[in-house]
Amino acid sequence: MITLTEKEILSNWEKLRGIITDTFEGERLEKLNTMYDYFEERMVLAPASGKEHFHNAMVGGYVAHVIHVIESALQVKSLWEQNGGKIDFTDEELIFAAMHHDLGKVGDLEIDYYVPQESDWHRKNKGEIYMHNPDLDYMTVTDRALFILQHFGIKMSKLEYIGLKLTDGMYEEANKTYYIQYFPQNVLRSNIAYILHQADMMATHIEYDKWMKGDEKDKVKVKKSVEKIKKAADTTSKFLSTENDNAKDLFDELFGEKK
Repeated sequence: MITLTEKEILSNWEKLRGIITDTFEGERLEKLNTMYDYFEERMVLAPASGKEHFHNAMVGGYVAHVIHVIESALQVKSLWEQNGGKIDFTDEELIFAAMHHDLGKVGDLEIDYYVPQESDWHRKNKGEIYMHNPDLDYMTVTDRALFILQHFGIKMSKLEYIGLKLTDGMYEEANKTYYIQYFPQNVLRSNIAYILHQADMMATHIEYDKWMKGDEKDKVKVKKSVEKIKKAADTTSKFLSTENDNAKDLFDELFGEKK
């Protein structure tokens, strides 16, 4: 399982706050800072998902994922632009939507969205590191994000709203009417949602790949440890067989194969 060090967690938080300072200004910057100050303690530690095989199901995973999506969105936007895609939004609008597409995973104004999974069975057999907080009112992650932003009086443009709302693509059932249209007048008129969805998917799958690599490393470590234990047991068994028959019998009873 991949984990972040305390230094990495704090560095990511400082980086996110730096992106806010460098991207926004005026009243909106002030209100964003108020919101991030309010959620700082929870947001710094929040995971991006609950299951280890999803993405960033670890302490600090939420902030790391948000930064990853922001950076990916700017890269994807550049690729679209290089290939003649229409870019009718600003970097500020793209960053705002990317930054807040998963804001609902922080929880509401009082309690966390994720809480540690206390069941060993669920942790071992289903990879559930965290579970959804049963005390939290039901909302989609996107609806909760929009609720939190309006609570702090943070205004957004129409393109920011559409981009944030549709970042999950058709993984969110309610988004299908935006993405699947048969009348030209109803088709999305900006590419911001497509770019954000591609960025989010790319970040998510890359984070999964990193988890897989880390998981394989863990398996190798475990395998090496088991091999060392077996080697030590074999050595001890050989020693006992030549030095003490009674001790050998005891060793075989404890560690030998069951008949």
